[in-house]
Amino acid sequence: MLDPRNKNKELKSPGYEIFVGALSVLSILNLVLLYAVRDSGLNKILRIMDVIFSAIFLVDFTYRLLTAPSKSEYFFRRFGWADLLASLPFQQLKVLRLFRVKRVYRLLHDYGARNVLRTLSRDRAGSALYILLFMGILVLEFGSLGMLKIEQYAAGANITSASDAVWYTIVTISTVGYGDKYPVTNAGRILGSIIIVIGVGIFGTFTGYLATTFLSSKNTQPDAPTSDAQRQIARLKDLLAQQQAAVDQVEVLLQGDGR
Repeated sequence: MLDPRNKNKELKSPGYEIFVGALSVLSILNLVLLYAVRDSGLNKILRIMDVIFSAIFLVDFTYRLLTAPSKSEYFFRRFGWADLLASLPFQQLKVLRLFRVKRVYRLLHDYGARNVLRTLSRDRAGSALYILLFMGILVLEFGSLGMLKIEQYAAGANITSASDAVWYTIVTISTVGYGDKYPVTNAGRILGSIIIVIGVGIFGTFTGYLATTFLSSKNTQPDAPTSDAQRQIARLKDLLAQQQAAVDQVEVLLQGDGR
């Protein structure tokens, strides 16, 4: 049985858990679209995204297993087996991702809404990074779907397949912009502009997050020796003051005896 003191260790961080939960909901929506969408090109994009989701969930399963206070408890009683099966490339098992949504809800509910908001507010950079990562995945999927839907049958179009749409979206969201694939319709250009703006925001925030992380670590490491030195100096000053007071008392006594 899991030690109650380790209960909160199952919660990695509110931001991470919300990210995983939102990604789980998106992956389930992705499965619904796979059966609803009849276009072969759009279906191929959805299958590409499903491979990406499976890879992320497999990494999440490994991370939870390695950091679990009790690996057997996590695997058998905390639905770790469902996490593993849902990450495998079998469509029939993807519905097990619902267990991830259930876990996220349970962990955040046990942690408390106030604690969740307080933690997210305290770690604003990390929370913003998770939000933008999720937005990037949203844009990658629906930007590719939208671009292919708009462009594939347009006159003079060069984005005519699933691989073209995904490649264009990746290149655009990463702000590289090779220019080998580009929209030729007005609707496609508007969608491309949205992808560019979101891509700039994602990579700008990611760069700022890394800079903040490295700078804060450099600034906080020397603080400990400095504070220790300041405490030692304060102690020495106190000792000197006590010694000076003792010397003054001795002088007073000597003067009294001289009289």
